Amino acid sequence: MSQDIQNQALKVILHAPTPTALERARKNAVNLLRDAPDAELRIVLNAEAVEAALDQAHADADIHTWVCPTTLTRIGRENRPPLQVMAGPAVIEIARMQRTGWVYIRS
Repeated sequence: MSQDIQNQALKVILHAPTPTALERARKNAVNLLRDAPDAELRIVLNAEAVEAALDQAHADADIHTWVCPTTLTRIGRENRPPLQVMAGPAVIEIARMQRTGWVYIRS
């Protein structure tokens, strides 16, 4: 691998739509940040993963976690900090992020 590629900052989206995927994304986030502490990371949640994240905090991953506002509305729940709410639906925000160089990984 060339030195230029190795020195590029990582921008990673870990997408989790289910509680099981959320669990994997949280583990992957911890591992990623341990080995690449300068990486930009967003765990993007929609569907059933949103409720799971609201119900069960994760000290290391929650600060990097973004929830879909459409899902919050559908389930009638309020966000809890430090989780953040995306500006628009997850599918649109993921597409926008990919367009600006973020790498998508489905957890």
